[in-house]
Amino acid sequence: MSTLILVPQGAEYQAVCRGLSRVPSSQAKVLAIPMGIEPVRKYLQQFTHGQANRMLMMGLCGSLSQKYQIGDIVLYQNCLYQGNLQEGNNSFTADIHNQLGDRVSLVKGLTSDRLLYKATEKRQLYEQSGADVVDMEGYAFLEFFQQPVSPQVQIAILRVVSDDAHHDIPNITSAIGADGSLQPLPLAWEFIRQPLAATRLITGSLKGLKTLTAVTQLLFTPNKIPDFSKKSGI
Repeated sequence: MSTLILVPQGAEYQAVCRGLSRVPSSQAKVLAIPMGIEPVRKYLQQFTHGQANRMLMMGLCGSLSQKYQIGDIVLYQNCLYQGNLQEGNNSFTADIHNQLGDRVSLVKGLTSDRLLYKATEKRQLYEQSGADVVDMEGYAFLEFFQQPVSPQVQIAILRVVSDDAHHDIPNITSAIGADGSLQPLPLAWEFIRQPLAATRLITGSLKGLKTLTAVTQLLFTPNKIPDFSKKSGI
C-alpha cells in the first residue's frame, strides 16, 4: 500500500524527509502542511491525494500528562476538539502499533486552536478532557478524511512529544501567521524576551525532531530492524 505523509512545514517536515532519505526503497511521499487547525482545514479543501491509499499525519506534540515525556512516540487512537471526538482508522493504527511495538504508546489526542504554553493550563486540560497530548492540526486531519465525500483512505496520526507538562514554553503565538506559517523574526523576538523558556523549547524540539527522524526510518524500513542506539533517538 502507498502512503502519503502530511507534516507541518519547517523543521518537522525536514525531520521526516531525513528519515525517509535513509530508506532508499521507500515509496512513501511527504507533503508539508500549514500549522493550525483552520489553515489545515483550508489546505485540505484543495487537497489531492494522488494514488495513496494510506494517509499518515506526523509531527511533534505537547504532553498534557505527567506520563509522557520529551522524546516519547505516541500513536493517536482518537482526537478531541471542543468536545467533539474523531476516531482514527483502527486497522492502519494497529499496523503501525504492531510494527513499532513497545516504542510507541497509544494515546488520546487533543487539538487546540491556539498555542498552549503554560504548564498549568496543560495539566488542567488533562484533568478536564483525559487527553494525553496536544497538537494544532490532528482533529482537522481526521475530520476531513472521515467525511463521506472525502477520498476513501486509511488514516493515522503518529507524533513525538517535544514539550512536557512540567514546564512553560515561550508564547510564540505572534510568530504564527494567519496562513499557518512560522515567522522567523517574531519567533526570534519572543525567544529573546523569554530566554529560559526558549532554551527548554529548543532543547525539547531538537530531541523530538531527532526521534521523529528515527521513527520515520523505522516505520518505512521493510523487513529490517535498525540499530536503536542512543544516537538514533529512540
